[in-house]
Amino acid sequence: MAAGFHVLLQGFLGLLLLCALSWTEGGKVLVIPIEGSHWLSMRDVTKELHARGHQIVVVAPDVSLHIKGEDFFTLKTYAFPSTDQGYKQQMMENINLVFETGNSVKTFFKTSEALKEISASLLTSCKNLLYNETLIWQLNSSSFDVVLTDPVFPCGAVLAKYLHIPAVFFLRYIPCGIDYEATQCPNPPSYIPSLLTRLSDHMDFLQRTTNMLYPLALKYLCHVSFSPYGSLASELWQREVSLVEVLSHASVWLFRGDFVFDYPRPIMPNMVFIGGINCAIRKPLSQVCIELFNQSIFYAEYIF
Repeated sequence: MAAGFHVLLQGFLGLLLLCALSWTEGGKVLVIPIEGSHWLSMRDVTKELHARGHQIVVVAPDVSLHIKGEDFFTLKTYAFPSTDQGYKQQMMENINLVFETGNSVKTFFKTSEALKEISASLLTSCKNLLYNETLIWQLNSSSFDVVLTDPVFPCGAVLAKYLHIPAVFFLRYIPCGIDYEATQCPNPPSYIPSLLTRLSDHMDFLQRTTNMLYPLALKYLCHVSFSPYGSLASELWQREVSLVEVLSHASVWLFRGDFVFDYPRPIMPNMVFIGGINCAIRKPLSQVCIELFNQSIFYAEYIF
């Protein structure tokens, strides 16, 4: 109990470090990102942390579409089991699959196979990181204050727990409700619609039943994607370790969501919603939008 409280306290101190004023002494932040829009959102955060005086080290695969070296962080790389061309081709095939129309069952199995391939590549790259003795020694000796990572790629969570560094998770959501399990947060299916169901928070009996059964397909996909990281963690600690145990190491969860767009749900004290944080570049409204807004105000005043 005391050990758990100590880890949680360390995490909150790490979060305070991230929010420290510019005149305070900066801390060391280890960032373990994942490719795509996940990194594009996290990149803005790392840039702001650097502007506030923190030292940022980003650890990423040596093959990537978006994660490149920049002047506001130090980039350290590890081997990825693919060439640049092969990786780009794999990503394009996956993108085309998302927009494919046709038999839903056939599409599901195609998606499953594609997910298995990319998951296998990511798992191999994670092993290349965790078993890179030189890189792990460098990271361990650097005395990082906090690990900032997206748990959709659980490798960062495994590394944070392995190095005994407080972790801050930066994410949109994790499919299959693993985030609920890891945070021990209630997830009542009676009024919280499951992902992609298009249900509302007011459901009849059949809709609630659908809401409970629908995630079973996602459970299979998540088992393919995430369960190997529990096995990988078990190899490192030489004991049985589940992915939920690994993710529960997180001290703070930063969700890129907001109850303006998402249905309200129970949250734990260490869960913080930061929706809109990736919308730093703002553009002025067009004249058409302004006119429509003015008209809506006029009609509202007329009605009431």
